[in-house]
Amino acid sequence: MRTFTHSIDRGRAFVAIFISTGLLYALALSASPQLHQRVHPDANRIEHNCAATMIASGSYDHASHPPLVSADALIPQFSEIPALTSCWVQSPFLGACILEHAPPARF
Repeated sequence: MRTFTHSIDRGRAFVAIFISTGLLYALALSASPQLHQRVHPDANRIEHNCAATMIASGSYDHASHPPLVSADALIPQFSEIPALTSCWVQSPFLGACILEHAPPARF
């Protein structure tokens, strides 16, 4: 029974050392952009997500989403605002004025 407990303790120690080494490696990658670039060639892209970029950005729970629309594509479309003209539109509720009054009360 003693050897079984001893082997469980060795397994736990091995897992703890393995996880600690991985965390320290991710911390080193987040602190050194040159080292991160060597490990991941696309490390300078916006949509790149890994443990090092999550640690560097401070979001440990989830990765940030890449932007859906870039601002440069919208500038030519909305750079000129057309002149507004006033236009009178009849209210569609004017025909419902017969519904303003309640039915006659019975006494």
